[in-house]
Amino acid sequence: MTEKLLILLVFFGSFMLHSQNLVWRTNMTDAIAISNEQNKPMLILFTASGVPDNLQNEIFKTPDFAVWSRDNVILVKLDLSDINASDSDKEQNVRLKNAFGVVELPEVCFASASVRKNKTTFSALGKLAYKPGGAKSWISESNSILHPSESE
Repeated sequence: MTEKLLILLVFFGSFMLHSQNLVWRTNMTDAIAISNEQNKPMLILFTASGVPDNLQNEIFKTPDFAVWSRDNVILVKLDLSDINASDSDKEQNVRLKNAFGVVELPEVCFASASVRKNKTTFSALGKLAYKPGGAKSWISESNSILHPSESE
C-alpha cells in the first residue's frame, strides 16, 4: 500500500512539475527564429500588471495547456507594463499590440512571422481572449484558429 502511494505521489509530482514548465519567450526576435525553426505559430500573450488572472490561472497553468502548447505553439509573453524592458522593446510591444488590434488585456494573438532583408512581416492567424469554460474549451477554440480546415 505504501509503495503504491509513493509511486502515485512521484507520478503526480513529476506530472505537476512538468506542467508548470512553460517557456514564455519575451524577446520577439528570438521567438520568431524559434517559431520558424520549429515550424510552429506563435501564441502571443499581451498582458500588463493589474489585469485579471483568469487566463493565466484557468488556462495557462493547467496540464492540458502545457501539453497542448508544447506540441502546437511557441509561447510569447509581451508585458506592456514591464518596467525592466528597454525603450525599444516597449515601443515594439505597443506597435505589435496596435497592429494586432488588441484592445483589452489580457488577449492572445496567434501569428507567424517571416524576416526578409531585415524586415519582419507578421501573418495574423486570429485572436482569443479569456472565456469561461476551462482549458479544454479554450484549446478547442485555439485549434479552430490554428487549423481552420480541420474544424469544418
